[in-house]
Amino acid sequence: MTQNDSRLVYSTGVGKITEEKKEQITPSDGTAKVRRETKGRKGKGVMVISGLGLDQKALKALATKLKKSCGSGGSVVGETIEVQGDKRDTIQAVLEKAGFKVKFIGG
Repeated sequence: MTQNDSRLVYSTGVGKITEEKKEQITPSDGTAKVRRETKGRKGKGVMVISGLGLDQKALKALATKLKKSCGSGGSVVGETIEVQGDKRDTIQAVLEKAGFKVKFIGG
């Protein structure tokens, strides 16, 4: 095979390698903002908690505590916690016990 006939099929030596992204945490003012969302969820209500300023590990631990105390499901999305259902009073009690001021946003 001559040099002109060969084609590069696969190579690991070429290409752009991106660096790992460092987790940037938005600073918190000590106020947890709690709002109710139904958009994009077929009418089902979800309580979204934002503005906590915690790292991913602490956010997941707090989400687990919130879900257990509310008796419902939920997840961590980015820097927010989503808890299924309208459990404002329970969420407020747990967050105040954890040392956050709670502010309800929206209706």
